[in-house]
Amino acid sequence: MAARHWAGGDQCHSQNGGPNATFPLSLPPPASCGRPSGCEPPLTSGFSGVDLSPRGFRPFLGICCLCLWIMLLPLLLPVLSALASAVEVKRPRGVSLTNHHFYEESKPFTCLDGSSTIAFDWVNDDYCDCQDGSDEPGTSACPNGRFHCTNAGYRPQYIPSSRVNDGVCDCCDATDEYNSGFVCENTCKEMGRKEREALAQMAEVAKEGFQLKQVLIEEASKGREDKQRTLAELQEGKKSLEEQVETLRSGKEAAEKPEKEAKEIHQKKWEEQKVAEKAAREQARASEAFQDLDDDGDGLVSVAELQTHAELDVDGDGTLSETEAQTLLGNALQADASSFQDTVWALIKENYKPEGLPDAAPLPEAPREEAPEPQPDLPLEQPAPEDDYDDEEEEEGDDDESNEEEPKVPPPKQPSDKAVEEDEEEKMPPYDEATQALIDAAQKAREQFEEAEKSLKEMEDSIRSLEKEISFDFGPQGEFAYLYSQCYELATNEYVYRLCPFNRVSQKPKHGGAETNLGTWGSWAGPDENKFSLMKYEHGTGCWQGPNRSTTVKLTCGKETVVTSTTEPSRCEYLMELVTPAACQEPRDPGAADHDEL
Repeated sequence: MAARHWAGGDQCHSQNGGPNATFPLSLPPPASCGRPSGCEPPLTSGFSGVDLSPRGFRPFLGICCLCLWIMLLPLLLPVLSALASAVEVKRPRGVSLTNHHFYEESKPFTCLDGSSTIAFDWVNDDYCDCQDGSDEPGTSACPNGRFHCTNAGYRPQYIPSSRVNDGVCDCCDATDEYNSGFVCENTCKEMGRKEREALAQMAEVAKEGFQLKQVLIEEASKGREDKQRTLAELQEGKKSLEEQVETLRSGKEAAEKPEKEAKEIHQKKWEEQKVAEKAAREQARASEAFQDLDDDGDGLVSVAELQTHAELDVDGDGTLSETEAQTLLGNALQADASSFQDTVWALIKENYKPEGLPDAAPLPEAPREEAPEPQPDLPLEQPAPEDDYDDEEEEEGDDDESNEEEPKVPPPKQPSDKAVEEDEEEKMPPYDEATQALIDAAQKAREQFEEAEKSLKEMEDSIRSLEKEISFDFGPQGEFAYLYSQCYELATNEYVYRLCPFNRVSQKPKHGGAETNLGTWGSWAGPDENKFSLMKYEHGTGCWQGPNRSTTVKLTCGKETVVTSTTEPSRCEYLMELVTPAACQEPRDPGAADHDEL
């Protein structure tokens, strides 16, 4: 059979027919076969030139070699013991321990996708035979192949087989560059050390966080019991307070009924009194007007006497004509006192002005400031600004003096007297003692009822608030209950983000501006195995021509409660991270941790 590439890139012609170099799990693969006839990896003791394989002891050594073996046996026992303890798993290069059973040297190899079966000699021969690339795990022949990095001391990993022997160290144990000529340093031990340190720190944080979580659970349990007890007390107190409110409502209504009747009686008397007083005043004004118009004192008001009052003009031409005067007198030439009061006075009282009362002078208009006349451009030699200010002050002083010298027109007395009379008319007289006592009693009943009703409303609000809080799902053991009614902020260069768990998320510009709602509490949104790892806040402020804003809050373990980051992975969809002890899980037993492949 033609020679093919082995896992180490060697071309070894095996008399035993082995298609791939194999090696114990505890030893690194050889760089080259380095043997003339057999392809087994040489078993060395760590001493240069000492071959411990059965073929290493040839008959030509004779008795001397046997003596040497006996002499070295005590020194080699520890090494042989360690080697005997290692589990030797034969597998081609690039194959993981979990997949080694698919690669049996004694059988033809079947591609992992089942597409074809090939001779085992063709595995890792640098030629892609399987569609899924599973026949070339240790070479870069297949574009879709995967190379397994054992990375003893660190985490094993898969890399695309296209990276094998590409001159770049992808595996920390350098096994991916076995035949590129590029020397890679094995950094697995250092990386494993750093990772273990980081994991130890994380484990310490998780341990302390879990201890805090137990405290939160205990406090949540006590708090829930207290709230349930308070709720029961409030619900019981609500019943008695409702009865008290109903009793006070009945007392208020009973007190308001006589109060209303007494106030209505008082109101009616006052209105009747106002009507009588108004009628008496109108009659007196009519009598005064009749006496004023009856110039000759004959007890009659004639057309000529009426025409002396031009303010009674009907058609607005400024004079009262004879025909207009007759119309006002009831189409008569004169009117006596009785007909004047019954007919004429009603027609003229709105415009009539008694004789001897000067017409109301118009209010003085505010002096209009005349627009300054345009001045020619001043020469460069302008007066100093102080001089201008002095001139202006003098002019203002002159204006003040001129304003003081202007005669003040006294306001007409009649409108002010009329206004006073109207105010007196509209002012209701005080209640009598009996009515006032009824009003005071009704007012006291109202105050007592309103106070009790207010207390009942506050109690109902407290009951609703407690029922809402108790109904929330605060985690399997209530560990997230302490977040309720709390808010946490994160300031960035542009915004201040505010998270109020179980309520809402908001964003406000750091340098001023309106607040934007990024979502209100929706539900827990984590996967089934870790439901309480994600919070969902929905139905926030709508984006311009886009969906309503929403926020997903990722909860991670930590000793403190703080918002550590906020991003916008998608338009109007925000991702926020909240560190909290409530998210810490019980630390695993170190002995139960997974072991790396060696």
